[in-house]
Amino acid sequence: MYRAILPEGQILCDRYEHVETGLELYDESDQFIAFVPYSNLHALLDEDVYTSDERSIM
Repeated sequence: MYRAILPEGQILCDRYEHVETGLELYDESDQFIAFVPYSNLHALLDEDVYTSDERSIM
């Protein structure tokens, strides 16, 4: 699972695809969730990051 960090909040998705101007986000059943332009994307994190004890990533 991935977490797209945006200025307005976060979107959870199971997979994503790079396209020319951004990311297309999809859920576990391959349903399209959202398109996020690169200019609005602050970060795309693997959900495993949140279970790590590494403080430098938070």
